[in-house]
Amino acid sequence: MSSEIELVSDGDSLVAIGASADVERFFLSTGLAQFPSREIDLKRLRSFATTGAEAAKISVDLALNSGRWVQLTDASAAAVKEFGLMATKTPGVSHAMIGDPGDIQKWLQITKAPTALLSGPFAVTALASLMQQRVIQEQMDTIVDYLEEINEKVDDILRAHEDAVLADMIGVDLIVEDALVVRERVGRVSEITWSKVQACGLSLARTQGYALRQLDSIASKLAKKSDIGDVAKLTKEVEPKVHEWLAVLARTIQLQDGLSILELDRVLDAAPEDLESHRVGLKHARKKRVELVAGCTAGILAQMNDTVHRANKSVLFNPFDAPAAVKSSDKVAVGVLTFRSRLGIDSEHQENVPKRWRQAAFEVRDKALATASEGVAVAGRLGAETFDRATGVFRSIDLDGDGVPDKPRALTAAENAGDAVKGAASSVSGAIGAIWKRKPDANAPIESSKPDAESVEP
Repeated sequence: MSSEIELVSDGDSLVAIGASADVERFFLSTGLAQFPSREIDLKRLRSFATTGAEAAKISVDLALNSGRWVQLTDASAAAVKEFGLMATKTPGVSHAMIGDPGDIQKWLQITKAPTALLSGPFAVTALASLMQQRVIQEQMDTIVDYLEEINEKVDDILRAHEDAVLADMIGVDLIVEDALVVRERVGRVSEITWSKVQACGLSLARTQGYALRQLDSIASKLAKKSDIGDVAKLTKEVEPKVHEWLAVLARTIQLQDGLSILELDRVLDAAPEDLESHRVGLKHARKKRVELVAGCTAGILAQMNDTVHRANKSVLFNPFDAPAAVKSSDKVAVGVLTFRSRLGIDSEHQENVPKRWRQAAFEVRDKALATASEGVAVAGRLGAETFDRATGVFRSIDLDGDGVPDKPRALTAAENAGDAVKGAASSVSGAIGAIWKRKPDANAPIESSKPDAESVEP
């Protein structure tokens, strides 16, 4: 391929094929070198040659060239967008030949068909499968990092439960890991290796479903509690259980990904004509599994948010239990968010701070002052209007029949009373206004029989 670079993308990742030095310079010149990349084994493509002559040429190409794989994120995808990869016969897979031997800094697109390395009837599909396996491996590595980060030993968790569903998973773990080691050493998945693992999917699905039901059950129990003291106690109890079931879920997803890698290799050997449909099917199956997990964990997050809201509303009368419920809920939420992020699930959640008793007391006082001020003003206005109407009636009375309304002593008394009420209302409103202007700040002590805020806050 001289100094040309062959690019193949499946939408999730990109492989650059060419001489090692040219691939390295291409990555540097396009900015792809800043993103994590991996070497990809192209030897499996040799089996897709249709004739002996083609096989010989592919062997030469394999000896001269290498492949480098990089995950496509928004940033890395922008680096290769300018090369205009063109669709191939394999759905979802695009290809381009690029290169400018005279100026390595200016890679120009060359409109050529794929080289002999990808000329076999299933070669592009096979390469797309190798790329998908690399993506799956990255996902598995992310889950391993997550389990190490939370320091959860899933085997210990499983052994602590007597349920047969969880016990089966220990054996599945050993079988799948063994098969992956053999594949790494042999370079393929034989019929014998596949026969050992093909029944493992059912056990993994049962364990995964069991873990999801346990998380749903925890959310339901919290939703049924009305007393904030009971909520605080239960939230603290379920916090370690939620982390344990998340660890079990993570392990089942990791092992299911391992089975997908083995399955693609087996189809590649046994039925290459079905490889493309199988590859796409596995991709959709994993997406559905992640969506199921996303829905379940979203329910946990929603329940934690509800618990925090209820606790902060009742902190004035539950100065111990309410902050404890908030803190435990946030610990659960942080664990769930970490788990979701490792699976690539987007989440929107903010850390909640327990509302202090002093803050709640100020809010209640301020609301009471505002309500009282408004009430006095309304009462004064209504009283004044009532007396105005009354005096109007008295003024219209003609006692001696001479056509001129009289003003008896009762009217004078009523007017005096009305003036007094107006004056009183004005004085009270002014006093409330003065209090409102001089309300203490959040650090001022509260004149109350309540114990000091610092002594009651956990």
